[in-house]
Amino acid sequence: ELGIRIPRPLGHGPSRFIPEKETIQVGKEDTTMHTLFAESFATLGRLDNVTLVMVFHPQYLESFLKTQHYLLQMDGPLPLHYRHYIGIMAAARHQCSYLVNLHVNDFLHVGGDPKWLNGLENAPQKLQNLGELNKMLAHRPWLITKEHIEQLLKTEENSWSLAELIHAVVLLTHYHSLASFTFGCGISPEIDCEGGHTFRPPSVSNYCICDITNGYHGVDEIHASQAGSIPVSSTESVCEVEALMEKMKQLQECRDEEEASQEEMATRFEREKRESMFVCSSEDEESAATRDVSRHFEDTSYGYKDFSRHGMHVPTFRAQDYSWEDHGYSLVNRLYPDVGQLLDEKFHIAYNLTYNTMAMHKDVDTSMLRRAIWNYIHCMFGIRYDDYDYGEINQLLDRSFKVYIKTVVCTPEKTTKRMYDSFWRQFEHSEKVHVNLLLVEARMQAELLYALRAITRYMT
Repeated sequence: ELGIRIPRPLGHGPSRFIPEKETIQVGKEDTTMHTLFAESFATLGRLDNVTLVMVFHPQYLESFLKTQHYLLQMDGPLPLHYRHYIGIMAAARHQCSYLVNLHVNDFLHVGGDPKWLNGLENAPQKLQNLGELNKMLAHRPWLITKEHIEQLLKTEENSWSLAELIHAVVLLTHYHSLASFTFGCGISPEIDCEGGHTFRPPSVSNYCICDITNGYHGVDEIHASQAGSIPVSSTESVCEVEALMEKMKQLQECRDEEEASQEEMATRFEREKRESMFVCSSEDEESAATRDVSRHFEDTSYGYKDFSRHGMHVPTFRAQDYSWEDHGYSLVNRLYPDVGQLLDEKFHIAYNLTYNTMAMHKDVDTSMLRRAIWNYIHCMFGIRYDDYDYGEINQLLDRSFKVYIKTVVCTPEKTTKRMYDSFWRQFEHSEKVHVNLLLVEARMQAELLYALRAITRYMT
């Protein structure tokens, strides 16, 4: 009657892919989770949907929040408004308006100049110079050379210091991979964010007011959400889980019996790397960047391209020549104290996280499966581990799963609910979120390795 427009949530719960009743409800969490919610609220000023989905894995969430808080708010080489602006630049590369909008607010809150938000060309030249590195890290990190680093460090009055550049690189990789998590888990915008609400139509004849305030959106939406999912017989899914466990058992037995030669291992890696190029998302429509997001970066047509296409050959990045443990970690820790430690802890938690369960089975050693996922992602980035048999990947990861992995890691903005639903159909949502944590951390580490190797080469 007063003409006030009342917002109502557009979605149900923190994720478009996970039914609200299967997420952890605020108010019903245990004490560990409650502490994490409080921490998240204190740092971010809100309890965001990323936290509400990540909390399926409290140990990881704690490490993630600690790292993010350090990168954005604690002492470091870069001023606060630069940090949020770099977050905007990184998230915009994947058209992740959810993260862009969050950091636009934070950027203004810490006193950032609103004019910079009209487009990258309005930001200081120093930040504009970061555009090239941002684009390559996000889409083709294997192309980064020490010359790119040199350009940033030696451009007279707009030059970066080594410590600032390390801070910027960690922020860029953090937000590229967080965009992967956001799209991979179908994170919905919060009600107060753009895209998170709609307004009640003027005519309320079809609704009872209490329905609207309780978030009921009418029958049509329920049908629409059901239509998107793929029906699958439970016996078919159960067979899927049993078959995967059987393969793991067989592979373990083969491992115990014989070991492939180094040449054979190298051949299997090259084969898997080649095959990964032919895995592409079935829903390969171009998702156009909205003007709103695309103004935060240049060269909007630049995107992911497989590294061996068009006659380009990228030399294999051998993990024993430059690894996170032996090289990257100490470089980051030297130039940006404590961050190497925080990242290392986060990588370890994601890689080693296990509850020894698979769907309905308990007491399962899942290390082989976790390693296959991690190494498949690094293989897509051209990174090879000499001691790993890449033949295992094809045994353990089926095609629909590979499509999902490659989409979330390389072109996250193209991830659909259908892709999420079509892999590991009998597994819990918490297990699929766990997969996303592996994808996020493996991707971040791969990007970091290429950037840090280039910095090391520049320094030596």
